[in-house]
Amino acid sequence: MNVDKDTYRKFCRETSQLSVFIRDWWLDAVCGEDNWDVVLEEKNQTIITALPFYKVKKGMFKGITLPPLTPHLGPYIFYPPDQKYSSKLSYEKEIMSNLIEKLPRFDFFVQSFSPSFTNWLPFYWKGFLQTTRYTYILDDLTDPDRLISDFSHEKRKNLKRAEQILTVRSDWTPDEFYTHHKSSLAKTGQKINYSPELFRRIVQAAMEHHAGRIVYAIDEKGVVHGALFIVWDENSGYDLVSTIDPDLRSSGSIALLIKEMLIYLSSRTKSFDFEGSMIENVENSFRHFGAKQIPYFKIMKYNSMILRIIKGIRHNA
Repeated sequence: MNVDKDTYRKFCRETSQLSVFIRDWWLDAVCGEDNWDVVLEEKNQTIITALPFYKVKKGMFKGITLPPLTPHLGPYIFYPPDQKYSSKLSYEKEIMSNLIEKLPRFDFFVQSFSPSFTNWLPFYWKGFLQTTRYTYILDDLTDPDRLISDFSHEKRKNLKRAEQILTVRSDWTPDEFYTHHKSSLAKTGQKINYSPELFRRIVQAAMEHHAGRIVYAIDEKGVVHGALFIVWDENSGYDLVSTIDPDLRSSGSIALLIKEMLIYLSSRTKSFDFEGSMIENVENSFRHFGAKQIPYFKIMKYNSMILRIIKGIRHNA
């Protein structure tokens, strides 16, 4: 019996503040129930910090990494009210150091942490490495009309064009979305990197927990131009997977779908994360929706000497 995991499942049921990506039902869907675990710190029988993780084995190496279709994990931290800044840093050092010590033995650790996580020093002091990545976030959804007016001139033109020729619908199945994504990628010589079974599990779990929606844009001939799978929690919505037919890119379907989802999410959450890409043309598109560039950390450690040599890393500190 895994006491920490059972305790964490109960905590997930009782706490609304958690990111969708660290909830037990999400981890069950993307990892499988037996392939994830969690380390906890408790005070007065209340969880004050938790670090869930995905357990993998690659050949001879045991690792902790991100599950598929999961942009970030990282620690959940409960902060005492009215905490002074210096006390907050001391608190983070203590509880994160304890979490790190509780992690099982691993040969490699590679996780991206939530953009809300800003102090990775306790990991640095334990020999971890970091690289900075970027996402793009609209941080206030209370007035979606204002957000849409802040789209770039090009995006507003795309939106106007799409509104004239496309209709947004939300009755697609996960298999229909998957088939469209697979065929759209094939047109550009790319292969899809997740399975239909995995996508089916994720969509089903998200919809069962009122935290996910598929939307697509279709023309009068019944041709789908693009689609989004969006998930959300109390604090943010996320553009998790998008698909666009490269032959129909000029129709502006994604601009129309983003507009519709900002309106839909404005009554359900606080912000919207495009799950920004480091790919230049994708970054350019997200930026033109008026979103702010926000950094987040990719945290790594390689305990295996063989992996350090392969990665060209001399040390972890």
